[in-house]
Amino acid sequence: MGAKGIAVDDFAQAIKDVLEGNQTAISHQEAREIVNKYFEELETKMNAANIEQGKAFLEENKKRPNVVTLPSGLQYEVITEGTGKKAQATDQVKCHYEGTLIDGTLFDSSIKRGQPAVFGVNQVIPGWVEALQLMPEGSKWKLFIPSELAYGAQGAGEMIPPHSTLVFEVELIEVL
Repeated sequence: MGAKGIAVDDFAQAIKDVLEGNQTAISHQEAREIVNKYFEELETKMNAANIEQGKAFLEENKKRPNVVTLPSGLQYEVITEGTGKKAQATDQVKCHYEGTLIDGTLFDSSIKRGQPAVFGVNQVIPGWVEALQLMPEGSKWKLFIPSELAYGAQGAGEMIPPHSTLVFEVELIEVL
C-alpha cells in the first residue's frame, strides 16, 4: 500500500511509545481517524480506477464487429444462437456460465463446479436479467456488463471489487 504522506520518524516514535507504555503524541482516536482517512482515500482512488478501466474497456469493446451494445450499456456477443423459447422475468432458467473480471480473473464458474445453475431470471444482476430475456433457449452469449448493471459500488465478496465491469460467458440450457 505504501506510506505516502506518513512522517516515518513520527510513526516510528509512536510505535516505540506504545511498546514502552509511554504517552503518545496523538490519541488513539486521532490515530484511528488518520488511518481511516488514509484507507478511505485509497478506496476512492481504487474505485475511480475501476470505473475508468471499465468505461475504457466497454468503449473499446463496442468497436468489435460482432458486439451488440444495448441502450442500457449492456454489451453482448452471440457465440451460438439458440432456437428455443425466450425466458420471461418470472421464469426459472438452467444455465452454465463463467464470470471474469475484465483482466480475465475468473471469479465464478458453474462449469468448474460440474453442474448448471438454476435460478429465477429476476433473481440475478440486472445485466443478466436483461440478457436472459433476449437469448433464445440453447444460446451461448458472451456478456460484457457495466458495473451499474452488475454489483455496482458494493462489489461482491472478495473476488469482485466495487465498480467492476464483468464478463460472463452464458449458455442458456433450458427455460423451466
